[in-house]
Amino acid sequence: MPLPKAELHLHVEGTLEPELAFELAARNGVKLPYADTDELREAYRFQDLQSFLDLYYELMAVLRTERDFEDLANAYLARAAAQGVRHAEIFFDPQAHTSRGVEMGTVVEGLWRSLGRSVENHGVSTRLIMCFLRDRSAESAMRTLEDARPHLGRIVGVGLDSAEVGHPPVKFREVYEAAAALGLRRVAHAGEEGPPEYIGQALDVLGVERVDHGLRCVEDPALVERLVRERVPLTLCPLSNVRLRTVDTLAAHPLPAMLDAGLMCTVNSDDPAYFGGYAGDNFDAVRTTLGLSEERLRELARNSFLASFLEDDEELRQRYLAEVEAYEFP
Repeated sequence: MPLPKAELHLHVEGTLEPELAFELAARNGVKLPYADTDELREAYRFQDLQSFLDLYYELMAVLRTERDFEDLANAYLARAAAQGVRHAEIFFDPQAHTSRGVEMGTVVEGLWRSLGRSVENHGVSTRLIMCFLRDRSAESAMRTLEDARPHLGRIVGVGLDSAEVGHPPVKFREVYEAAAALGLRRVAHAGEEGPPEYIGQALDVLGVERVDHGLRCVEDPALVERLVRERVPLTLCPLSNVRLRTVDTLAAHPLPAMLDAGLMCTVNSDDPAYFGGYAGDNFDAVRTTLGLSEERLRELARNSFLASFLEDDEELRQRYLAEVEAYEFP
């Protein structure tokens, strides 16, 4: 039995395994530029974030109907549950779908066909977070927020993802102010490839409650001190960092030093179909390669539930935390 954990940094489109991509392509009459799943997997060798994003958006063409999004979410939840995920806060990128003619309602309701039954079917509680693509305009993000209004009963918060460099958080100030006025929780990718200053902007300009990635905070001691003092959660993705060359090797990952500094770190999978592992795989990798102790692993799991948006069900959060404390490592 794996260590119970919450996953807080997971792009549902990034869970599209090659086998499902070909299945959906056949279902929807989409021709993929790859002969088979082996050739597609060979394409999963990235030089940087942009080379990953190019393939990521290309494969989204197979996602067309509510059933497609339901199948995508179900496949993720089954894998996540098998690796000990008890709660998942799932990102989705509506602009990547609406820009190719797939309506917002198709995406949200398709995902909800799975998420709405995830406790019953997979034993995993869920929340849905709508992300804005930061390499598109703030006006496009604002239109996306307006389009989402009829579906806000399904959506707990907003996030900010895609190509980071050259697209500072401040660009989306008004969008996040509007999201806050709607009562939505706020997170944002910052400090993955972008500079530490983006983390400060995400906190001070966007009012985020969690920082997704946040890896480059280690370059700014004053920022680290602030993040520790304010107990700002960081949703780290170790295997993703290696695949996208943010760190050279997993052995060089700063996670142990970040924990030693008192940062509230969590471990997540990001885009697991592309980066070689789901949540449990990331935990196993940092345990083996970085030599994290059982207590450190328990701390990471504990942090994941403490950082989750479960304020509406505090009893459930406490139950998950009790599972972490009672867990016996094999």
